[in-house]
Amino acid sequence: MNVVKMSDKFPNNELCMLEVQGNVATIHMNRSEVFNALNTQLIAELIQNIQWTTDRSASKNSCLRDSEDSEYLRVVVLTAEGKHFCAGADINMMRDAGSRSVEDNRLDSERLDKLFYGLWAHPCFTIGCIQGVALGGGAGLVSCLDYVIGESKTRIALSEAKLGILPAVIGPYVYRKIGSSNFRRLSMMASKINSDEAKEIGLINSIVESPNNFSDLTLSIVSEVLTTGPMAVAEAKKLTLTFDRWNGSDKELREWTLDKTSQMRGSEEGQEGLSSFLESRKPNWSSE
Repeated sequence: MNVVKMSDKFPNNELCMLEVQGNVATIHMNRSEVFNALNTQLIAELIQNIQWTTDRSASKNSCLRDSEDSEYLRVVVLTAEGKHFCAGADINMMRDAGSRSVEDNRLDSERLDKLFYGLWAHPCFTIGCIQGVALGGGAGLVSCLDYVIGESKTRIALSEAKLGILPAVIGPYVYRKIGSSNFRRLSMMASKINSDEAKEIGLINSIVESPNNFSDLTLSIVSEVLTTGPMAVAEAKKLTLTFDRWNGSDKELREWTLDKTSQMRGSEEGQEGLSSFLESRKPNWSSE
């Protein structure tokens, strides 16, 4: 078995940066000259960073620290340089799509799907700081995050219909985030919504006055997340996926939840959490 360590070499990055401080990793997009538009290289680098942090999450490794006593990851923050978070697909990549074969365009779509699914299914708690616009694929990234902080000037759009295409690859994640009616309306109109409406429909969780305020709120959210069990965080995502896909009877679902509850209570983390509560002490994962 290949045991990963926090001291392992970072992925090679040119268009985004990976930074690790303790059990928190930050993935920072820095194609600000084109508003962090998603080209093939940036997509590949994001996928690599998402995979690197996934492999070094506390939940995936079933422990809080690696063999060198460094903390495994529990939170991943996604940020972007410049005026806008992400303007969607790179214009050159979109232009080339018209001359490519169906098979080549499918490969492009598969890369995007790997990016969005990797972020959506990440075992860590994920936070995004969204300034300016998040269009098309940028809205897809927003929809895959667990907690989204916008600013007063944030604008989000499922802009694909303006180009005569569909928000299909990002669709499952946006749909789960905002529901059928809002997804239908926004994908047909393809117009930008402001931060207030984005918060109202669930795309954004909190709004700050300006990007200068991102850091304080992010630290507050991180502090709260670090009071929870890292295995429970990852299992909560799996629980949601189970509910999303459940096609059995209500009775079968109730039986499944009983089994899952028993499993978690009997787990090492569950036993630590219950013991710490009864003994009036902090659990071993708590940062407080």
